[in-house]
Amino acid sequence: MSEVIQRCSDLQCGTKCSSGLKCPICLKQGIEQPFCDEGCYKNSYKAHKALHWKDDKPESYDPFPKFKYAGNLRAAYPLTPKRTIPEGIELPEWAEDGLPRLEQRNDATNKIIVYSKDEIKKIRKACMLAREILDITAAAIQVGVTTDELDRICHEETVKRGAYPSPLNYYNFPKSLCTSVNEIVCHGIPDQTVLADGDVVNLDVSIYVFGVHADLNETYYVGENTRKEVVNTVETARECLKTAIKQCKPGSTFQELGNYIEKHAKENKCSVVRTYCGHGVGRFFHCAPSIPHYAGNRTSGIMKPGMVFTVEPMINEGTWHDMSWPDDWTSSTKDGKVSAQFEHTLLVTENGVEILTARNKKSPGGPRPRRK
Repeated sequence: MSEVIQRCSDLQCGTKCSSGLKCPICLKQGIEQPFCDEGCYKNSYKAHKALHWKDDKPESYDPFPKFKYAGNLRAAYPLTPKRTIPEGIELPEWAEDGLPRLEQRNDATNKIIVYSKDEIKKIRKACMLAREILDITAAAIQVGVTTDELDRICHEETVKRGAYPSPLNYYNFPKSLCTSVNEIVCHGIPDQTVLADGDVVNLDVSIYVFGVHADLNETYYVGENTRKEVVNTVETARECLKTAIKQCKPGSTFQELGNYIEKHAKENKCSVVRTYCGHGVGRFFHCAPSIPHYAGNRTSGIMKPGMVFTVEPMINEGTWHDMSWPDDWTSSTKDGKVSAQFEHTLLVTENGVEILTARNKKSPGGPRPRRK
């Protein structure tokens, strides 16, 4: 792999940069972050200051001390600097300035893509690599590890395979992986949070390679002392995804999946998040169809061979309502109770469905029996 090219640290710029302009606080704390000019430095300072230790002390801190969190989890800053991409790796359109313009343009058409055999081959290969990356990252989960360390592993394993971590700088998301711990529904930003015995953590891995995206996630147990209510929530989420996949075949509607998912969730005294949904994936990171996971939704579309999409139900122990943290990314349950999620990228075939991101015998994690 060729050397890393220095780029401007402004997430809305990201162009190749030979400037020696650097933040004085970063220099003092040993962080190498160049900027094109004063404009980029000032434009990005709000996001950039998340890298600084508070009061120059190397201890994690909560950047939102006045925010009313729903549960026990807190943001744990500083964040580590944006991880670099080696030269030679194909970049998605948002890698430099954060904006997926072609994706936005495609969204306006609301057309569901039917992929060719050659495109499906590329998506299948991408999904196999994404599964490898998720499995390697998940194998590092243990009591005492930080979510930032998991992000580092995911990033390194992604670029090692010649791929780009799709979340990195997507609408200026600062990391290569989403890590959602306990009450976090989705889009958790990896930081200095230390995983503890009894926690659960969702790892959401997405990669861009061969000109296509692959997307999957799983929720994992940390340690052994997990509350029975948490186990019930996690296993219900796992089962909800399996239940939905069984309904996927030519002629099925995307709308009906929510009916099966919510029925199973309610039978296990859980609720279904309504804010976020499954989506088309492949040529674009997110595209039509939109696939809500709750009953009675009005999404459109009928499954046809060659369609590729994700199903990713978010299942809560308590209320289905969610709320956002001040970082504008992290979504938490509104009552502070646990949320769990599982996601696969699926291909509709002539006779049914193929799970492109399927687990294998060596995949870490897996179900636990419910306790009465």
